[in-house]
Amino acid sequence: MFQREKQNVSAGQLLQALVDGDEIRLSNCTVTGPLDINRLFDSAEKFQTEKLDVTQNQDRRILTFSQVIVFEKCVFEEDVVFTGPWDQPESVTVEFKSDVMCNSSTFKAQTRFRNAVFGGMAGFDGCVFGGVNTFRNAVFKKDARFRTVSFNGYSLFGSAVFETSARFTNSHFAKGVNFSGVEFLSVTDFGGVYSSSRAVPTCVSTFFSRHKYGDDESFWRFVKQSAQEAGYYRQAGEYFYKERCARLWQKVRGAGYTDFLSPADKIMRLIWAVRLLPEVVFGRLLFGYGERPVRVLIAGALIILACAFFYSQPDLLVYRGQPTEPSFLQGLYFSTITFTTLGYGDLHPAIIGPCRYVAMAEAAAGGCMMALFVVCLAKRFSRG
Repeated sequence: MFQREKQNVSAGQLLQALVDGDEIRLSNCTVTGPLDINRLFDSAEKFQTEKLDVTQNQDRRILTFSQVIVFEKCVFEEDVVFTGPWDQPESVTVEFKSDVMCNSSTFKAQTRFRNAVFGGMAGFDGCVFGGVNTFRNAVFKKDARFRTVSFNGYSLFGSAVFETSARFTNSHFAKGVNFSGVEFLSVTDFGGVYSSSRAVPTCVSTFFSRHKYGDDESFWRFVKQSAQEAGYYRQAGEYFYKERCARLWQKVRGAGYTDFLSPADKIMRLIWAVRLLPEVVFGRLLFGYGERPVRVLIAGALIILACAFFYSQPDLLVYRGQPTEPSFLQGLYFSTITFTTLGYGDLHPAIIGPCRYVAMAEAAAGGCMMALFVVCLAKRFSRG
């Protein structure tokens, strides 16, 4: 075991311990020099690499480390690199078979875990990343913990895969972050995450397998708040819509995780969710939480046309006490003034039959939908 406490440790010593397969436990230590895995292949460094578990896959080296690695409250003075060099980042893949714990550590320079595979837990709680940090294309097979982390440099998580829980609770992104193409395949928590820069987090094609459980609500809230503070109100509106949709799924399935509920309890929870039907129909589908005004226009047009076909039937409309000749244009005219609640009085529904009740329902729907449309416009044009 390579164990140190409150000492200065050279990066060369750590690299040799990694090669030898020693379990590494450092506490309150300062690591000097670049902890760069590419140094192992530099003949000038003179590392003893006989025990190094490395395989060659075409143009890529795959390094496997099976030991537990723990850096508790350590400081890394220079770059920490567990990937290929900048000009050939795909040339090296590092696989950690056991836990990698770097809780409360400080990375003053660049930190690069591109293409890394974390077979055990990846713990970075309370860390401070001073420079650019990248976990692009990384695979986290067990829990990934980035809680209360300060990302002071730009962060790259693009195309990473989180197979189990991904927790970024209360972390801070000071210069932006890229989550494009990331796959969150289990529990996700971005509660309290915030950004202090004008860079809106990039989240193109971000995937949440538990979308129908509302796990992505805290993520979209974080992105929405970042867009608002940066002044991108239209983007903020789109993220607000996604946040509210995720929140609705949480209400339907219940807060928390229902994986451990019995089938009967799950059925009862879904039955209880019927109370949310008005929000589903009006808030989600029709109103779009104020972000889809075109939906209100389309729905209104469909109601007007459907009622126009109904009014164009014989003996349903009356003009000056006499039934009118059936005509679609006349039915469309009456449907439009009824929907808009103008009521000129030249045409009115026949006393006998269902026409009056249809007109009443259309007028009520028209009043409500015009109000919804006005609210949508006011909401969209009053941001900021």
